[in-house]
Amino acid sequence: MKILALSDIHGDKHLVKEMAEKAALHKVDLVLLAGDFAGSDNSVEGLVGPFKAKGIEVGILPGNHEGLADVGFLVEQYGAKNLHGYVMRKGDIGIVGCGYGNIGLHQLSEKDVFQTLERGFEQIKDAKKKIMVTHTHPEGSMIGLGMFPGSEGVQKALEKFKPDIHLCGHVHESGGIEEVIGKTKVINVGKKGKIIEV
Repeated sequence: MKILALSDIHGDKHLVKEMAEKAALHKVDLVLLAGDFAGSDNSVEGLVGPFKAKGIEVGILPGNHEGLADVGFLVEQYGAKNLHGYVMRKGDIGIVGCGYGNIGLHQLSEKDVFQTLERGFEQIKDAKKKIMVTHTHPEGSMIGLGMFPGSEGVQKALEKFKPDIHLCGHVHESGGIEEVIGKTKVINVGKKGKIIEV
C-alpha cells in the first residue's frame, strides 16, 4: 500500500491541489491528513475534495487548530474517514489515530491521548503492520528541535505498542525529519508531505 501523509496545510488550497496531483501521479492508495488543515479563517472547504475527485481515500484527524465539528463536516461532505479515536484497516495494515495537540485551542490531556491510542491498538492487535497517526510528536523526539515539547501520551504509546510507523506533524520547522524510536520509524510528514510504502 502507498500512503501520502501530510500535516499543517493551514488552509492552503493551492497546495492541496498540488498534493492531489502528486497522489494521483504516484498512484497513492490513501491520503492521511495529520491535523492543522483548517485555515486562519477556520474554513476547511476545498481541503479534501481534490483528493476525493482523484478517487483517493482520505483519513483525517484534528490538530490543535480545528475541532471535531470541522472533522465531522469533512466526513459528512466528502466521505473522509475520521481517525481520531477510530481505526482504519487496509488489508493486513491497521491504522490508529489520535488528534489535537498539547498547546493551542484544541488540546487533549496526556492521559486521554494515551487512552485513545490504547483503545485503537486493542482493535488492531492482530494486524501484521501497524501505523500510528497523531498531530503531536512524541516527547523527547528530535522533531521538537529542543524547543517544542512533545506528547508524553504519544511517547508512552510508542513504547508500549511499538507500531511500525508513526506519522505526525505540528512542528512546521522540522517537517520531513525522520528518526527511529525503539522499533518505530517516526516521521514528521510536514506540509510538503511524504509518500510511504507499507
